[in-house]
Amino acid sequence: MDTFLKYAYFEHQFIPFEDAKLSVATHALHYGTAAFGGLRGIPNPQNPNEILLFRLERHCQRLSQSAKFLHHDLPADKIYQIIIDFVKKNKPNQSFYIRPLVYSSGLGIAPRLHNIEKNFLVYGLEMGEYLSPSGIKCRISSWYRQEDRSFPLRGKITGAYITSALAKTEAVESGFDEAILMNSQGKVCEATGMNIFMVRNGQIITPGFEQDILEGITRDSVLTLAKDLGITVVERPIDKTELFIADEVFLCGTAAKIAPVYQIENFKLSEERPIATKLREKLTAITQNEDPKYKDWVNVIPLD
Repeated sequence: MDTFLKYAYFEHQFIPFEDAKLSVATHALHYGTAAFGGLRGIPNPQNPNEILLFRLERHCQRLSQSAKFLHHDLPADKIYQIIIDFVKKNKPNQSFYIRPLVYSSGLGIAPRLHNIEKNFLVYGLEMGEYLSPSGIKCRISSWYRQEDRSFPLRGKITGAYITSALAKTEAVESGFDEAILMNSQGKVCEATGMNIFMVRNGQIITPGFEQDILEGITRDSVLTLAKDLGITVVERPIDKTELFIADEVFLCGTAAKIAPVYQIENFKLSEERPIATKLREKLTAITQNEDPKYKDWVNVIPLD
């Protein structure tokens, strides 16, 4: 069972999590007219009276952009300050996950974005490993990723995640840990809540934005780290069969961090994962504020 942080930000104030409740008639519940973010936080290993948040500014920026698709003006700096206050209010003492959500809070029944109240909330929960760091097995989903021409894929819009839910359950119920979705062109797109990478001949290859992927923040971090480590990065369409013969395949996301894949369908992949391991170790050191080169990626929040 999830352990939620004690306080939530709800209807412009901090209240006990269990008191943050919505009406059954809430518009976002019926029509998916909401957008969310997600970021991890940990107590500073060097100072337990500080919390470390990874790339907070970028997360706030993306959620602010997502809100625009809902016809709502939610400035990134406002999100930023509320999340800082949220952390200070809760004083978490172990690894946790923050979920901010902008949503249509009005009680109307017509699917629309105009003339309806919008609101913003934040809650959090304790979170360890989302996927096994030792490796997972994936199947190719029978469900396909939406297209940008019919859905605003550059926003984390809640309605889009029915596809992820269908694909994830299909994968788990057929004996796998995670699903890999193809796009409408039959090219590899992403997992149910993570971006995907493969390694072939020493190069990292990943689908580009034109492949209907989410503009992942962890993805951006991985690309930056790989280039800084001197690893060649190629963004291009990927065929399904390339995954089966790749030297390495791994997923990345805020919750999953970097999760190596050891099997896709009935194809076993190598247990040697030098690039994924190097990137995971590097990313872990950065999130723990142990790498001065990337200190601007980490926000240090004093609790006192």
